[in-house]
Amino acid sequence: MSKQQKQWAAIVMMFFLFAMIAFVTNLCNPMAVIVKNQFGASNFAAQIGNAANFIAYLVMGIPSGILLKKIGYKKTALLAIAIGFLGVFIQWMSGWESVANFWVYVLGAFVAGFCMCMLNTVVNPMLNILGGGGKTGNQLIQFGGVCNSFAAVAVTIIMGSLIGEATKAKISDATPALFIAMGVFVVAFIVLMFTKIQEPDQHATTDRVTDAAPKAQKKYSAFSFQHFNLGILAIFLYMGLEVGTPTYVMQYLTTQPDAATPGLGIDANIVGGIVALYWFLMLIGRLCGGLLGAKFSSRQQISVVATLALVFVLLGMFLPQTTTINMPGIDWGKMQIVWAQVPVGILFFILVGLCTSVMWGGIFNMAVEGLGKYTSIASGAFMTMVFGCGVLIPLQGWVADLTHNFMTSYWVVIACAAYILFYALIGSRNVNKDIPTT
Repeated sequence: MSKQQKQWAAIVMMFFLFAMIAFVTNLCNPMAVIVKNQFGASNFAAQIGNAANFIAYLVMGIPSGILLKKIGYKKTALLAIAIGFLGVFIQWMSGWESVANFWVYVLGAFVAGFCMCMLNTVVNPMLNILGGGGKTGNQLIQFGGVCNSFAAVAVTIIMGSLIGEATKAKISDATPALFIAMGVFVVAFIVLMFTKIQEPDQHATTDRVTDAAPKAQKKYSAFSFQHFNLGILAIFLYMGLEVGTPTYVMQYLTTQPDAATPGLGIDANIVGGIVALYWFLMLIGRLCGGLLGAKFSSRQQISVVATLALVFVLLGMFLPQTTTINMPGIDWGKMQIVWAQVPVGILFFILVGLCTSVMWGGIFNMAVEGLGKYTSIASGAFMTMVFGCGVLIPLQGWVADLTHNFMTSYWVVIACAAYILFYALIGSRNVNKDIPTT
């Protein structure tokens, strides 16, 4: 097999792993609807499983970066897949009548989070390295994001069809989706086991400290770079923007009008189709971002989409709820598309998916640009900040509970988008070019 063929084999495998990340991660949002009903949880408590999934990044981020250096990309991915299977299996167990426990579900989500963190630590730097960094590296990450979004659309639609009427939903209803996830893990493990992947250059020189510069090796790290430190904060807040926007669209549309925090009481199977549009727009946006990635820098892309995100979220919050629009959902009982009447602001929340589509790859690309030998460990540190979702999503739920208003909770999302715009315009510039990186 030629070097070029080996490179494409690695790229295709990374795309597949990108899809796996989204499928399992996006189980958490519709599962919150189930948990809210089965265990009588508040908006805040219903997101604890989601939080556990992302708090796992805080625990596993740095160890994941160390694993990359110690055992390589392929073995790290294989270990991650095995852990992911275990996490989903535990979530399935939480629906057994003999178990049926909220904290068992949370444990499963936490274990699955270890897998997602490890896979993210593998696929992002590897695609960036295989693309040679810069615009091409960003382009490959965006194409990987297309696969990620496709899986997100699929799991949202599948879970919406399984939940049906939100007030009657139970974890056992999600069994088919959980089985799909476990099956995907098994297939991925087998395929990856027999796929030859050329490991990226791990900069072996980083472990050889010359007598002339032992202090210089210890003096610097990825955290010596200002743009990296600001970048990991950007990814922390990005999680609140990307996940918080569709999560509380689903909560608002499915919550009953007479609840403490009132919603519209629309069936989850229909809402699942509406929210899937958000992830579908992320797919479209990432595809466009990948195609345009060679022409426009990450800084240019993120500046534009962060500005649009701010506008869309503000419109979603403040447009009159009495002004409505028909949006498509799916009635799985009759196997047909149905049109649900929702406030026009929901359309603008859904359009945020176009904006968040290129943010992950763009922020990562800007944050690690120019880090050289510090990239592997930086990737692990970068992944720890994904736990922002475990903080910001429950925080948004707490604001909704406190104010009894889902729209008010979107001020959390506004703050996240504003910082990302700052990072793209100012914070992402490397002001530490004097630090040796080879």
